Amino acid sequence: MPEPASRGLPLFPLGIVALPSEGIPLHVFEDRYRRMIEHCLSAEPGSPEREFGIVWLSDEELKQVGCACDVERVVERMDDGRLNIVARGTQPFRLLQRQDDLPYPAGLVRFLDDDAEEPDEPAATSARELYRELVEQATDRQLGEPELALMSAYQMAATVEFDRDAKQELLELRSENARLRLLAMLLTAAIKRLELIDRAQARAQSNGKVRFG
Repeated sequence: MPEPASRGLPLFPLGIVALPSEGIPLHVFEDRYRRMIEHCLSAEPGSPEREFGIVWLSDEELKQVGCACDVERVVERMDDGRLNIVARGTQPFRLLQRQDDLPYPAGLVRFLDDDAEEPDEPAATSARELYRELVEQATDRQLGEPELALMSAYQMAATVEFDRDAKQELLELRSENARLRLLAMLLTAAIKRLELIDRAQARAQSNGKVRFG
């Protein structure tokens, strides 16, 4: 089986982990990153050239697996060139090597596919039921079966503010079944934590996500 193709991708090293389908608000103020985003915006919507990669720059290292993101919309352009944007995670990638010939950080990356496997229905059912319970407890929103059935592990996790280590582990797993099992563990812990805090406070601070930590 041939190796997946690699290509160059602008990189945004940040103190966050992005997941596929997650909406990420970003304030872009450094000149090199403003150039990077303007380069992305110059491409046609839906074009690969419109993507950039978010990689977690932790205290120890730059992680080698990140998430490609599409510039979904520009919220605000300021007179001094700063930008407020919303990006949307698309797919995970592995950083193969850095590229130093551009006016902004970039790298040669290979996009990552999942392993071929049979769906684990008990794992999916468990994760979705726990997700339904967490969303209802934290936001009073009730999710129906049709909506839940369409949600992947990434899509559920993208709406919950897990810590960065947990999100990075989800991002690096190449098995949807493994992601669902890990997500079920994370959701169980989140529900237990939610029981210890005031529900009204949790809803007031959610800002569109179920936040923990």
